Amino acid sequence: MQKKDLNNKTILVTGGAGFIGSNLIKRLFKDTKGSTIINIDNLNDYYDVRLKEYRLKELETLNCQLSTVNYQFIKGDLADKALIDGLFEKYHFDIVVNLAAQAGVRYSIENPDAYIQSNMIGFYNILEACRHSMSDVRSKKEDVNAQPSDISPQTYKGVQHLVYASSSSVYGGNKKVPFSTDDRVDNPVSLYAATKKSNELFAHCYSKLYNIPSTGLRFFTVYGPAGRPDMAYFGFTNKLLKGDTIQIYNYGNCRRDFTYVDDIVEGIVRVMAKAPEKKTGEDGLPIPPYAVYNIGGGQPENLLDFVNILQEELVRAGVLPKDYDFEAHKQLVPMQPGDVPTTYADATALERDFGFTPRITLREGLRHFAEWYKEYYG
Repeated sequence: MQKKDLNNKTILVTGGAGFIGSNLIKRLFKDTKGSTIINIDNLNDYYDVRLKEYRLKELETLNCQLSTVNYQFIKGDLADKALIDGLFEKYHFDIVVNLAAQAGVRYSIENPDAYIQSNMIGFYNILEACRHSMSDVRSKKEDVNAQPSDISPQTYKGVQHLVYASSSSVYGGNKKVPFSTDDRVDNPVSLYAATKKSNELFAHCYSKLYNIPSTGLRFFTVYGPAGRPDMAYFGFTNKLLKGDTIQIYNYGNCRRDFTYVDDIVEGIVRVMAKAPEKKTGEDGLPIPPYAVYNIGGGQPENLLDFVNILQEELVRAGVLPKDYDFEAHKQLVPMQPGDVPTTYADATALERDFGFTPRITLREGLRHFAEWYKEYYG
Protein backbone atom coordinates (compact mmCIF):
# COMPACT_ATOMS: atom_id res chain seq x y z
CA MET A 1 0.00 0.00 0.00
CA GLN A 2 1.18 3.49 -0.85
CA LYS A 3 -0.06 6.13 1.60
CA LYS A 4 -1.05 9.44 0.05
CA ASP A 5 -1.59 12.82 1.64
CA LEU A 6 -5.06 14.08 0.73
CA ASN A 7 -4.09 17.73 1.16
CA ASN A 8 -3.60 19.80 -1.99
CA LYS A 9 -5.08 17.04 -4.15
CA THR A 10 -7.63 17.35 -6.93
CA ILE A 11 -10.44 14.95 -6.08
CA LEU A 12 -13.51 13.92 -8.07
CA VAL A 13 -16.49 12.60 -6.11
CA THR A 14 -19.28 11.26 -8.28
CA GLY A 15 -22.74 11.05 -6.75
CA GLY A 16 -21.87 13.83 -4.33
CA ALA A 17 -25.52 14.83 -3.83
CA GLY A 18 -26.20 11.29 -2.68
CA PHE A 19 -26.20 9.98 0.86
CA ILE A 20 -22.65 8.62 1.10
CA GLY A 21 -21.13 11.09 -1.35
CA SER A 22 -22.33 14.20 0.46
CA ASN A 23 -21.10 12.88 3.80
CA LEU A 24 -17.72 12.07 2.27
CA ILE A 25 -17.37 15.60 0.90
CA LYS A 26 -18.25 17.06 4.32
CA ARG A 27 -15.45 15.00 5.79
CA LEU A 28 -13.00 16.16 3.11
CA PHE A 29 -13.95 19.78 3.82
CA LYS A 30 -13.00 19.26 7.45
CA ASP A 31 -9.90 17.10 7.00
CA THR A 32 -8.11 18.49 3.95
CA LYS A 33 -6.55 21.81 3.04
CA GLY A 34 -5.76 23.28 -0.34
CA SER A 35 -7.59 20.56 -2.23
CA THR A 36 -9.91 20.98 -5.19
CA ILE A 37 -13.06 18.88 -4.83
CA ILE A 38 -15.36 18.44 -7.81
CA ASN A 39 -18.80 16.99 -7.10
CA ILE A 40 -20.83 15.63 -10.02
CA ASP A 41 -24.38 14.31 -9.68
CA ASN A 42 -27.30 14.08 -12.12
CA LEU A 43 -29.93 14.73 -9.39
CA ASN A 44 -32.23 12.08 -10.82
CA ASP A 45 -35.69 11.58 -9.36
CA TYR A 46 -35.29 8.00 -8.13
CA TYR A 47 -36.26 9.53 -4.79
CA ASP A 48 -37.26 13.02 -3.65
CA VAL A 49 -34.85 15.46 -5.29
CA ARG A 50 -35.46 17.94 -2.45
CA LEU A 51 -33.43 15.68 -0.18
CA LYS A 52 -30.51 15.83 -2.61
CA GLU A 53 -30.85 19.60 -2.82
CA TYR A 54 -30.83 19.73 0.99
CA ARG A 55 -27.54 17.83 1.06
CA LEU A 56 -26.04 20.15 -1.55
CA LYS A 57 -27.14 23.17 0.45
CA GLU A 58 -25.45 21.73 3.54
CA LEU A 59 -22.25 21.33 1.54
CA GLU A 60 -22.37 24.92 0.30
CA THR A 61 -22.94 26.22 3.82
CA LEU A 62 -20.15 24.14 5.35
CA ASN A 63 -17.73 25.08 2.59
CA CYS A 64 -18.41 28.78 3.16
CA GLN A 65 -17.82 28.34 6.89
CA LEU A 66 -14.55 26.41 6.57
CA SER A 67 -13.10 27.74 3.29
CA THR A 68 -10.30 25.16 3.34
CA VAL A 69 -10.81 23.74 -0.18
CA ASN A 70 -11.86 24.77 -3.65
CA TYR A 71 -15.26 23.19 -4.24
CA GLN A 72 -17.56 23.02 -7.24
CA PHE A 73 -20.78 21.16 -7.93
CA ILE A 74 -21.57 20.10 -11.49
CA LYS A 75 -24.93 18.72 -12.52
CA GLY A 76 -24.21 16.00 -15.03
CA ASP A 77 -24.50 12.33 -15.88
CA LEU A 78 -21.69 9.78 -15.92
CA ALA A 79 -23.16 8.32 -19.11
CA ASP A 80 -22.27 11.59 -20.86
CA LYS A 81 -18.82 10.59 -22.09
CA ALA A 82 -17.95 14.02 -23.52
CA LEU A 83 -18.73 15.68 -20.18
CA ILE A 84 -16.64 13.19 -18.20
CA ASP A 85 -13.69 13.41 -20.58
CA GLY A 86 -13.90 17.20 -20.44
CA LEU A 87 -13.78 17.23 -16.64
CA PHE A 88 -10.71 15.00 -16.54
CA GLU A 89 -8.94 17.10 -19.15
CA LYS A 90 -9.71 20.30 -17.25
CA TYR A 91 -8.96 19.24 -13.69
CA HIS A 92 -6.33 16.46 -13.94
CA PHE A 93 -7.75 14.50 -11.00
CA ASP A 94 -5.37 12.86 -8.54
CA ILE A 95 -8.04 10.75 -6.85
CA VAL A 96 -11.44 9.63 -8.13
CA VAL A 97 -14.16 8.33 -5.80
CA ASN A 98 -16.98 6.85 -7.86
CA LEU A 99 -20.11 6.65 -5.70
CA ALA A 100 -22.65 7.56 -8.38
CA ALA A 101 -24.87 4.61 -9.25
CA GLN A 102 -28.46 3.64 -9.68
CA ALA A 103 -29.17 2.00 -6.35
CA GLY A 104 -31.89 -0.34 -5.16
CA VAL A 105 -32.41 -4.07 -5.60
CA ARG A 106 -36.15 -4.10 -6.34
CA TYR A 107 -36.06 -1.10 -8.66
CA SER A 108 -33.57 -2.97 -10.86
CA ILE A 109 -36.40 -5.38 -11.68
CA GLU A 110 -38.73 -2.52 -12.65
CA ASN A 111 -36.28 -0.30 -14.55
CA PRO A 112 -33.18 -2.20 -15.70
CA ASP A 113 -32.23 0.47 -18.26
CA ALA A 114 -31.30 2.91 -15.49
CA TYR A 115 -28.78 0.40 -14.09
CA ILE A 116 -27.09 -0.25 -17.42
CA GLN A 117 -26.76 3.48 -18.15
CA SER A 118 -25.43 4.53 -14.76
CA ASN A 119 -23.69 1.50 -13.29
CA MET A 120 -22.23 0.04 -16.49
CA ILE A 121 -21.81 2.77 -19.10
CA GLY A 122 -21.18 5.47 -16.50
CA PHE A 123 -18.49 3.44 -14.75
CA TYR A 124 -16.92 2.51 -18.09
CA ASN A 125 -16.65 6.23 -18.90
CA ILE A 126 -14.90 6.82 -15.57
CA LEU A 127 -12.45 4.00 -16.25
CA GLU A 128 -11.70 5.28 -19.73
CA ALA A 129 -11.14 8.78 -18.40
CA CYS A 130 -8.75 7.40 -15.75
CA ARG A 131 -6.93 5.51 -18.49
CA HIS A 132 -6.53 8.66 -20.54
CA SER A 133 -5.98 10.95 -17.58
CA MET A 134 -2.73 12.22 -19.06
CA SER A 135 -4.64 14.48 -21.42
CA ASP A 136 -1.57 16.46 -22.43
CA VAL A 137 0.05 13.24 -23.56
CA ARG A 138 -2.92 12.47 -25.79
CA SER A 139 -2.79 15.89 -27.41
CA LYS A 140 0.97 15.58 -27.95
CA LYS A 141 0.53 12.20 -29.64
CA GLU A 142 -1.45 13.92 -32.35
CA ASP A 143 1.67 15.96 -33.14
CA VAL A 144 4.15 13.69 -34.94
CA ASN A 145 6.97 16.06 -34.00
CA ALA A 146 6.21 15.98 -30.28
CA GLN A 147 8.83 14.55 -27.96
CA PRO A 148 8.19 13.12 -24.48
CA SER A 149 10.35 15.92 -23.08
CA ASP A 150 7.78 18.42 -24.37
CA ILE A 151 5.37 17.21 -21.70
CA SER A 152 5.68 18.12 -18.05
CA PRO A 153 6.43 15.07 -15.86
CA GLN A 154 3.43 16.11 -13.76
CA THR A 155 1.10 15.17 -16.60
CA TYR A 156 2.37 11.60 -16.60
CA LYS A 157 1.01 10.90 -13.12
CA GLY A 158 -2.63 10.68 -14.10
CA VAL A 159 -5.16 9.34 -11.61
CA GLN A 160 -3.26 7.98 -8.61
CA HIS A 161 -6.18 6.08 -7.08
CA LEU A 162 -9.67 5.10 -8.20
CA VAL A 163 -11.97 4.20 -5.31
CA TYR A 164 -15.42 2.93 -6.25
CA ALA A 165 -18.57 1.69 -4.56
CA SER A 166 -19.45 -1.95 -4.85
CA SER A 167 -22.10 -3.62 -2.70
CA SER A 168 -22.76 -6.50 -0.35
CA SER A 169 -25.39 -7.52 -2.91
CA VAL A 170 -22.63 -9.18 -4.96
CA TYR A 171 -22.66 -12.06 -2.45
CA GLY A 172 -26.11 -13.05 -3.71
CA GLY A 173 -27.43 -16.20 -2.08
CA ASN A 174 -24.09 -17.26 -0.57
CA LYS A 175 -24.78 -19.58 2.35
CA LYS A 176 -21.36 -19.16 3.99
CA VAL A 177 -21.24 -16.36 6.56
CA PRO A 178 -19.68 -14.01 7.30
CA PHE A 179 -19.17 -12.89 3.69
CA SER A 180 -15.50 -12.65 2.78
CA THR A 181 -13.90 -10.95 -0.21
CA ASP A 182 -12.19 -14.32 -0.79
CA ASP A 183 -15.57 -15.92 -1.50
CA ARG A 184 -16.72 -16.59 -5.06
CA VAL A 185 -19.46 -14.17 -6.08
CA ASP A 186 -20.67 -15.60 -9.37
CA ASN A 187 -24.36 -15.96 -8.55
CA PRO A 188 -26.05 -12.54 -8.28
CA VAL A 189 -29.78 -12.56 -7.56
CA SER A 190 -30.54 -9.08 -8.91
CA LEU A 191 -29.45 -6.96 -11.86
CA TYR A 192 -28.18 -4.37 -9.39
CA ALA A 193 -25.83 -6.98 -7.89
CA ALA A 194 -24.73 -8.07 -11.36
CA THR A 195 -23.79 -4.50 -12.31
CA LYS A 196 -21.74 -4.11 -9.12
CA LYS A 197 -19.88 -7.37 -9.73
CA SER A 198 -19.26 -6.16 -13.29
CA ASN A 199 -17.76 -2.96 -11.89
CA GLU A 200 -15.24 -5.02 -9.95
CA LEU A 201 -14.33 -7.02 -13.08
CA PHE A 202 -14.00 -3.87 -15.18
CA ALA A 203 -11.77 -2.25 -12.56
CA HIS A 204 -9.53 -5.32 -12.36
CA CYS A 205 -9.16 -5.36 -16.13
CA TYR A 206 -8.17 -1.68 -16.28
CA SER A 207 -5.82 -2.09 -13.32
CA LYS A 208 -4.08 -4.94 -15.14
CA LEU A 209 -3.94 -3.34 -18.58
CA TYR A 210 -3.18 0.25 -17.63
CA ASN A 211 -1.67 -0.03 -14.13
CA ILE A 212 -4.45 2.08 -12.56
CA PRO A 213 -4.56 1.63 -8.76
CA SER A 214 -8.18 0.82 -7.89
CA THR A 215 -10.03 -0.21 -4.75
CA GLY A 216 -13.61 -1.46 -4.61
CA LEU A 217 -15.65 -1.16 -1.42
CA ARG A 218 -18.54 -3.50 -0.72
CA PHE A 219 -20.91 -1.49 1.46
CA PHE A 220 -23.29 -3.25 3.86
CA THR A 221 -26.73 -1.64 4.41
CA VAL A 222 -25.71 1.97 4.97
CA TYR A 223 -28.02 4.14 7.10
CA GLY A 224 -28.11 7.44 8.93
CA PRO A 225 -29.50 11.01 8.86
CA ALA A 226 -30.59 12.33 5.45
CA GLY A 227 -30.25 8.83 4.03
CA ARG A 228 -32.10 7.22 1.14
CA PRO A 229 -35.89 7.14 1.58
CA ASP A 230 -36.08 3.75 -0.19
CA MET A 231 -34.11 2.09 2.62
CA ALA A 232 -36.12 0.17 5.20
CA TYR A 233 -35.47 2.38 8.24
CA PHE A 234 -36.52 5.53 6.34
CA GLY A 235 -39.46 3.93 4.55
CA PHE A 236 -40.74 2.35 7.76
CA THR A 237 -40.63 5.73 9.50
CA ASN A 238 -42.59 7.42 6.70
CA LYS A 239 -45.27 4.73 6.76
CA LEU A 240 -45.61 4.60 10.52
CA LEU A 241 -46.00 8.37 10.65
CA LYS A 242 -48.83 8.16 8.12
CA GLY A 243 -50.47 5.29 9.99
CA ASP A 244 -49.72 2.77 7.23
CA THR A 245 -48.67 -0.83 7.75
CA ILE A 246 -45.01 -1.77 7.38
CA GLN A 247 -44.13 -5.08 5.74
CA ILE A 248 -41.36 -7.13 7.31
CA TYR A 249 -39.95 -9.54 4.75
CA ASN A 250 -39.19 -13.23 5.17
CA TYR A 251 -41.55 -13.14 8.16
CA GLY A 252 -38.92 -11.25 10.13
CA ASN A 253 -36.22 -13.89 9.60
CA CYS A 254 -33.84 -11.55 7.79
CA ARG A 255 -30.55 -10.35 9.22
CA ARG A 256 -28.78 -7.24 8.01
CA ASP A 257 -25.30 -5.95 8.74
CA PHE A 258 -26.24 -2.30 9.21
CA THR A 259 -23.40 0.22 8.84
CA TYR A 260 -23.72 3.81 9.98
CA VAL A 261 -22.73 6.35 7.35
CA ASP A 262 -19.94 7.92 9.44
CA ASP A 263 -18.25 4.51 9.64
CA ILE A 264 -18.56 4.13 5.88
CA VAL A 265 -16.98 7.56 5.33
CA GLU A 266 -14.15 6.78 7.76
CA GLY A 267 -13.41 3.66 5.75
CA ILE A 268 -13.48 5.51 2.42
CA VAL A 269 -11.12 8.25 3.62
CA ARG A 270 -8.61 5.73 4.93
CA VAL A 271 -8.75 3.76 1.68
CA MET A 272 -8.39 6.93 -0.45
CA ALA A 273 -5.10 7.69 1.28
CA LYS A 274 -3.58 4.22 0.67
CA ALA A 275 -3.64 3.05 -2.93
CA PRO A 276 -2.65 -0.50 -3.92
CA GLU A 277 1.04 -0.49 -4.81
CA LYS A 278 2.16 -0.71 -8.42
CA LYS A 279 4.39 -3.77 -8.98
CA THR A 280 5.83 -5.63 -11.94
CA GLY A 281 5.51 -9.39 -12.28
CA GLU A 282 8.05 -11.92 -13.48
CA ASP A 283 6.67 -11.55 -17.00
CA GLY A 284 7.55 -7.86 -16.95
CA LEU A 285 3.90 -6.88 -16.97
CA PRO A 286 2.07 -4.99 -14.22
CA ILE A 287 0.61 -6.95 -11.32
CA PRO A 288 -2.84 -5.34 -11.05
CA PRO A 289 -2.76 -2.67 -8.29
CA TYR A 290 -6.25 -3.78 -7.32
CA ALA A 291 -8.11 -4.50 -4.08
CA VAL A 292 -11.63 -5.08 -2.78
CA TYR A 293 -12.79 -4.67 0.82
CA ASN A 294 -15.95 -5.16 2.82
CA ILE A 295 -17.13 -2.25 4.96
CA GLY A 296 -19.69 -3.59 7.40
CA GLY A 297 -20.28 -3.72 11.11
CA GLY A 298 -19.75 -7.47 11.38
CA GLN A 299 -22.79 -7.76 13.69
CA PRO A 300 -25.89 -8.66 11.69
CA GLU A 301 -29.15 -7.61 13.34
CA ASN A 302 -32.42 -9.51 13.15
CA LEU A 303 -34.98 -7.43 11.26
CA LEU A 304 -37.54 -7.61 14.07
CA ASP A 305 -34.95 -6.39 16.59
CA PHE A 306 -34.06 -3.59 14.20
CA VAL A 307 -37.73 -2.54 13.96
CA ASN A 308 -38.06 -2.55 17.76
CA ILE A 309 -35.01 -0.32 18.20
CA LEU A 310 -36.24 2.01 15.45
CA GLN A 311 -39.67 2.43 17.02
CA GLU A 312 -38.14 3.11 20.44
CA GLU A 313 -35.89 5.82 19.01
CA LEU A 314 -38.73 7.37 17.01
CA VAL A 315 -40.77 7.67 20.20
CA ARG A 316 -37.77 9.04 22.10
CA ALA A 317 -37.20 11.73 19.45
CA GLY A 318 -40.86 12.70 19.41
CA VAL A 319 -41.45 11.57 15.84
CA LEU A 320 -44.17 9.19 17.05
CA PRO A 321 -46.35 9.43 20.20
CA LYS A 322 -45.56 7.29 23.24
CA ASP A 323 -48.85 5.41 22.93
CA TYR A 324 -48.34 4.44 19.27
CA ASP A 325 -49.69 0.93 18.57
CA PHE A 326 -46.82 -0.62 16.63
CA GLU A 327 -48.24 -4.14 16.58
CA ALA A 328 -51.26 -2.90 14.65
CA HIS A 329 -48.98 -1.53 11.94
CA LYS A 330 -46.72 -4.55 11.35
CA GLN A 331 -47.22 -7.27 8.76
CA LEU A 332 -44.95 -10.28 8.29
CA VAL A 333 -44.66 -11.18 4.59
CA PRO A 334 -42.59 -13.58 2.39
CA MET A 335 -39.20 -12.77 0.91
CA GLN A 336 -39.23 -10.44 -2.10
CA PRO A 337 -37.51 -11.20 -5.44
CA GLY A 338 -33.88 -10.07 -5.45
CA ASP A 339 -33.57 -10.01 -1.64
CA VAL A 340 -31.30 -12.25 0.41
CA PRO A 341 -31.97 -13.50 3.96
CA THR A 342 -28.65 -12.44 5.50
CA THR A 343 -25.87 -9.92 4.92
CA TYR A 344 -22.86 -10.31 7.19
CA ALA A 345 -19.47 -8.72 6.58
CA ASP A 346 -16.09 -10.20 7.31
CA ALA A 347 -14.15 -6.94 7.63
CA THR A 348 -10.89 -8.42 8.93
CA ALA A 349 -9.01 -7.33 5.78
CA LEU A 350 -10.09 -3.71 6.36
CA GLU A 351 -8.90 -3.93 9.97
CA ARG A 352 -5.62 -5.52 8.90
CA ASP A 353 -4.74 -3.02 6.16
CA PHE A 354 -6.27 0.19 7.53
CA GLY A 355 -6.64 -0.36 11.27
CA PHE A 356 -10.37 0.29 11.15
CA THR A 357 -13.60 -1.58 11.83
CA PRO A 358 -17.04 0.09 11.95
CA ARG A 359 -17.94 0.78 15.58
CA ILE A 360 -21.18 2.78 15.78
CA THR A 361 -24.00 0.69 17.23
CA LEU A 362 -27.39 0.32 15.61
CA ARG A 363 -29.15 2.09 18.46
CA GLU A 364 -26.75 5.03 18.36
CA GLY A 365 -27.11 5.33 14.60
CA LEU A 366 -30.91 5.09 14.61
CA ARG A 367 -31.01 7.69 17.38
CA HIS A 368 -29.13 10.13 15.15
CA PHE A 369 -31.51 9.34 12.30
CA ALA A 370 -34.64 9.82 14.42
CA GLU A 371 -33.39 13.17 15.74
CA TRP A 372 -32.56 14.33 12.22
CA TYR A 373 -35.96 13.18 10.94
CA LYS A 374 -37.73 15.14 13.65
CA GLU A 375 -35.77 18.29 12.77
CA TYR A 376 -36.03 17.93 8.98
CA TYR A 377 -39.74 17.13 8.78
CA GLY A 378 -40.73 19.13 11.82
